Amino acid sequence: MIKSLPVLLGTLLLLCGCASQAPHSAAPASTATAAAPAATVSADDNLNAVAWTQTALEHDLIYQETFRSAQSQLLMALKDKNWDALPSEDRVTPYKNLKPAVILDIDETVLDNSPYQARLIRKGGEFNEADWAAWCKEERARAMPGAVAFTQFAAKHGIAVIYISNRAQDLDAATLSNLRKVGLPVSSPDAFLGLGTLLPGCDQVGTEKNCRRQLVGQHYRVLMQFGDQLGDFVTVFANTATGRAQAMAPYKDWIGTRWFVLPNPTYGSWEPALFNNEWSMPRDQRHQQKIQALRIE
Repeated sequence: MIKSLPVLLGTLLLLCGCASQAPHSAAPASTATAAAPAATVSADDNLNAVAWTQTALEHDLIYQETFRSAQSQLLMALKDKNWDALPSEDRVTPYKNLKPAVILDIDETVLDNSPYQARLIRKGGEFNEADWAAWCKEERARAMPGAVAFTQFAAKHGIAVIYISNRAQDLDAATLSNLRKVGLPVSSPDAFLGLGTLLPGCDQVGTEKNCRRQLVGQHYRVLMQFGDQLGDFVTVFANTATGRAQAMAPYKDWIGTRWFVLPNPTYGSWEPALFNNEWSMPRDQRHQQKIQALRIE
């Protein structure tokens, strides 16, 4: 009798436990399995792009790889008197006997403006000229990995380093100061051709750089060009997928030899091409247009 008591007590406790759980197990399945509502998070199209730009080692390695590859080929290009990196439509002056030069874009090519993009994300805002100008005037943009070593190498070998940028003319002084602060060679103010630079007789389309490339071509044989946008190399008349491909098609063999394209997932002409270049479209509609542009197979 004493030996069976623990068994009896255990059975009673088990039955009590089952009874206490019965209301929960008997609840409707929909109630029992309902998950807590997911937290609402406002999507930011640029968050991952800026995070990658600022934190991914792969970003820095791509820049270093690109500039090192260019440097390894630069002296060979210098010796080849038939070597020129201007597109045919911009080479309006014969390059024979001209001094050598390289052309580089500034923003996201030799200077890193990702802190400005990060500020926009934290504020939930979008690009505007006033905030952009204020950032440029801080003169705090860092040099992109490999840019200083390459440009100093070029300058050391008598190759002019020319910067073509779409920064507004009132940012010229701040831009030149920022370039010098990080060690990028600037031979004179003429080495920087900003948005206000004009070439008589040349019709500039919007912010396209064709006239400024032609201006450089009047004085230099261009060995290489560097940029993060197609417009840094060639004029893109129609900013659509087809128009962009057509502009680049004649020069694909130049990639990695005469032209060096750097990654910029944070902004650029590639983005408005996804929503018909209609910046007046509300932000959420632009977001949906970009989603629709994604390939799923």
